[in-house]
Amino acid sequence: MAERKARADALRNRETVLAAADELFARSASPRTVSMDEIAAAAGVGKGTLFRRFGDRTGLIRAVFEARIEPLRTAVTDGPAPLGPATPPRERVPALLDALLRFKLENRHLSLALEEAGSGSPYQAAHYAWWHGTLRDTLRRLPGHEDADFTAHALLAATRADLVEHLAGEEGTAPARMRAQLAAFVGRVLGQG
Repeated sequence: MAERKARADALRNRETVLAAADELFARSASPRTVSMDEIAAAAGVGKGTLFRRFGDRTGLIRAVFEARIEPLRTAVTDGPAPLGPATPPRERVPALLDALLRFKLENRHLSLALEEAGSGSPYQAAHYAWWHGTLRDTLRRLPGHEDADFTAHALLAATRADLVEHLAGEEGTAPARMRAQLAAFVGRVLGQG
C-alpha cells in the first residue's frame, strides 16, 4: 500500500511541477530566464526534486512541451481525418503542417526555447525526428515524391520556431496569413492533385 501512495504522490508532484513551470514559462519573455529556484518555489518542492526528475531546465522545458503536444500527437497517430493516418496523403500533409504551425504559434516561447536548447541542432531532437518521420512516411505514399526524406525536411523548415518567431514576433505577420502562406507553399511543393 505504501508503494502505491508513493507513486501517486510522485505523479501528483510531477503534475504540480509541470503546471507551475508551464505558468512561469508562459508569463516570462523566455523559458530560459526562469530559474529552477522559481519553479521549485511555485511548485512547493525542493530544487533537488526538479533536478532528479527532469535533469535541468531544458529537461523541464521538454517535459512541458511534450505534455502540451501530446493531444496533437495522439490525433496524428490515432485520430480521424485530416490528421489521422487513414487520411489520403495529399490532404494529410498540409493538415499536419498546419497543425504544427498552429501549435508553434500558440506555444512560441516553449517551441523556441526547446529548439535553441540542448544539442545545438533542432534536427537531433526527438520531437523533430517524430514529425519528420511522420511527414516523410506520408509523402512516400504520394506518386512523384521519391525524395520524401528531403521534402519532409524542407517542409518542416517552414515551421521552425525561429522562423515562426521572426514572422509573428518581429514582422508582425498575422497567424491567419502565415497559415495561408504555408498552405500555398505546401500546395506548390506537392504539385497538382
